[in-house]
Amino acid sequence: EVQLQASGGGLVQAGGSLRLACDASGFTFDDYAIGWFRQAPGKEREGVACISNSEGSVRYADSVMGRFTISSDNAKNTVYLQMNNLRPEDTAVYYCAASFYSGSAYLRPLKSLLVPDEHDYWGQGTQVTVSS
Repeated sequence: EVQLQASGGGLVQAGGSLRLACDASGFTFDDYAIGWFRQAPGKEREGVACISNSEGSVRYADSVMGRFTISSDNAKNTVYLQMNNLRPEDTAVYYCAASFYSGSAYLRPLKSLLVPDEHDYWGQGTQVTVSS
């Protein structure tokens, strides 16, 4: 059974940092890409960052470029999202998701995995609140 467990959310002041973790199980980690998404109240879910677990390539949304860093620990089947210089507009529920990214699926541009519909499996969300 595929499971994705997101954790690490919380309340932080603007300018602060948080690190989210996505623990994955039930699939071959290296065959997948993991994406982080967020959804604020009344807004659509948007892609934040994604990583190809097999070779570590990453892509970011423009809104978080230079502030957020996605990384993976393949030994632990865990993907992290380090969020620095947080802003009130970063407030949202953050989700991690997995998409098969091996074989012919690898032909997709990695940036396409910032689109929610490209992902097959989703974890529960973790709330991030940034106060001004």
